[in-house]
Amino acid sequence: MSVASPINITVVTDKAKTSPVNSKDRPFPLEWTRNIGIAAHIDAGKTTTTERILFYSGAVHKMGEVHEGTTVTDWMEQERERGITITAAAISCAWNASWGPWKGIKQRINIIDTPGHVDFTAEVERSLRVLDGAVAVFDAVAGVQPQSETVWRQANKYRVPRIAFINKMDRVGANFFRCIDDIRNKLKANAHALYLPIGAEENFSGLIDLVQNVAYSFEENPADPLGMKPVTIEIPDAMKAQAKEYRDKLIEAVSDFDDVIAEKYLGGEEISVNELLLGVRKATISLQFTGVFPGSAFKKKGVQRLLDCVVNYLPSPIDVPPMQGQDSDGKMVEAVVSDQAKLAGLAFKLWNDPFVGRLVFYRVYTGTLKRGMSLYNPRTRRTERVSRLVLMRAIEREEIEVAYAGDICAIVGVKDVITGDTLCDEDFDIRLEPPSFPEPVISMSIEPNSKADQEKLGVALQRLVAEDPTLRVKTDQDTGQTILAGMGELHLEIIIDRMKREFKVEATSGKPQIAYRETIMKAADGEGKFIRQSGGKGQYGHVVIRMEPNEKGKGVEVINETVGGSIPKEFIKPSTDGILEGANNGVIAGFPVVDVIVRIVDGSFHEVDSSEMAFKMAGIFAFKDAMKKANPILLEPIMGVEVTTPEEYQGDLMGDINRRRGQIQGMDNKTGACIITAHVPLELLFGYVTDIRSLSKGRASASVTPSHFAQVPNSQLAKIVESNAKGPART
Repeated sequence: MSVASPINITVVTDKAKTSPVNSKDRPFPLEWTRNIGIAAHIDAGKTTTTERILFYSGAVHKMGEVHEGTTVTDWMEQERERGITITAAAISCAWNASWGPWKGIKQRINIIDTPGHVDFTAEVERSLRVLDGAVAVFDAVAGVQPQSETVWRQANKYRVPRIAFINKMDRVGANFFRCIDDIRNKLKANAHALYLPIGAEENFSGLIDLVQNVAYSFEENPADPLGMKPVTIEIPDAMKAQAKEYRDKLIEAVSDFDDVIAEKYLGGEEISVNELLLGVRKATISLQFTGVFPGSAFKKKGVQRLLDCVVNYLPSPIDVPPMQGQDSDGKMVEAVVSDQAKLAGLAFKLWNDPFVGRLVFYRVYTGTLKRGMSLYNPRTRRTERVSRLVLMRAIEREEIEVAYAGDICAIVGVKDVITGDTLCDEDFDIRLEPPSFPEPVISMSIEPNSKADQEKLGVALQRLVAEDPTLRVKTDQDTGQTILAGMGELHLEIIIDRMKREFKVEATSGKPQIAYRETIMKAADGEGKFIRQSGGKGQYGHVVIRMEPNEKGKGVEVINETVGGSIPKEFIKPSTDGILEGANNGVIAGFPVVDVIVRIVDGSFHEVDSSEMAFKMAGIFAFKDAMKKANPILLEPIMGVEVTTPEEYQGDLMGDINRRRGQIQGMDNKTGACIITAHVPLELLFGYVTDIRSLSKGRASASVTPSHFAQVPNSQLAKIVESNAKGPART
């Protein structure tokens, strides 16, 4: 992942003056390219915003609607039926900014529309990993919601500059300024208005641009019913004082990050529009500032100005620090953005297309990718040939010959690739940091209905697991059942639906099960011996380990600390494999073990009888031995719950949370509704949305997001262990 470095803002308004990093053949200079994501909580309006962007930029000639199932980026049958985004979709458009340094210069904007439902957060994770900027969309009534916080953390993790779009300003209860406060308080962002709304709710009729100090009107015009041409007006007299107040606040905020503006501000000098624009841009790209913008995508209000903001304030690939990775010796190296450099990029998504086969979505960080080239994969140490190269337009494909630095494309022809692989020139051996994904929290068994379905099931699962890094599949050792594990009920429901529709697999699914985990509370030593004598050559393996608690989220780490050849080098890997296999099934209830460090400290071998199998078995035995002594505990997934309810149902709903072993985290009031936030064990949340609707006569709603794993209380431990001992496999 890239690290912070001084931001070098590049403003190029003449193609002849573009930097030497550009190939003379590329259609858009790097400086005129924006790679952005649209991300938010479910129902904040991401897909509608994307659809309007595509229409006003001329990429499509008719606006699709989510409720009609006609949007470009929600192309899956399940997405159109349910009205939600399930998979991230990539598409491109071009935009001529109406003002600023790039006015009249067509900019290429590559967009990834991401899901808002928590079950598909991996799509957001891998998209933000390869993007240079993002538009975070917020509901003007609801403000910051649980998945908004998750998306924001993901953007922070990958250091993605962003602007905030306060959508649905036409809704009853819309409050632009409360949303800004929400962003500051809940997301800890330095958020300031770039535009002010003129009116709100049904009276939302325009915008005031605080940088330019001008206003735009959305009043209906029969000659221009779609608002294709912006109408500039004077700032209304009733809002001039407020506009000056917020422009001064904006200048003061930006002056903290721009010496020129700070000097002029302190000296009482006038700050030009261009100086303020570049100051906002610099602060945004350096992750020190978030500009906030009001609008209504559904009502077609403010979308063109949002596109201006994308061009003026979000970075081009050349504006962000170079991506860093490790070479074959473990040294840090940079992938400096340039068409002329050696090729390096990241495979961030796989998709099985029914017509062309496997598509590998690929971000080119540096160099030039051409059809027919061979790509080197540092993970496999092998090269593979690119047979075809395409630009994705949601589900449609455009064949291309070349992809340049900064481009997002899809590759056909490479087979042995997984999400997160670096693909590069063979003489530029670099491993870029892959995206990281959360552990599954729920599992269910699946049984094919016939022998023919059994054969097709294996193929279907192999392809689906390759596409989705949060989907896990294993076979229960006791029952022989196939177990799917994922991020939630909806996630697994969609997977099973896809198996039926795309792979024609008829199968019966079991009741969802909780994906518990096991870990340890203290350090302990363990020893494992595997000795077999049956006449002739025997088996001998001996491993001694030290097991210690690890940081949360670190999984299982195995470190070889043997000295003096107590275990020969060729038996270290099988010992490690045995330890990792032992970690698949803990000692309390057979659930996977997490967050432990295992140090191989000693052992012994036999000149004749030692084998890889013997040391693997010794590793398993040593792991089990140490874990039993290390005060093992059972962990359960805890979910963050946010309930929105009329005040008269507040008491009943809080009581219901307490009955579910929940812990109330806070309460707030927004426009007459009470917001309850709580942490609740996932085990007790099945059917929760239906239950709260019943308790509130259909007037309450809830959103649920993964929060953390916590120790199962002793009062619940025996029941959980007993019920899972009788159930399907551990996942």
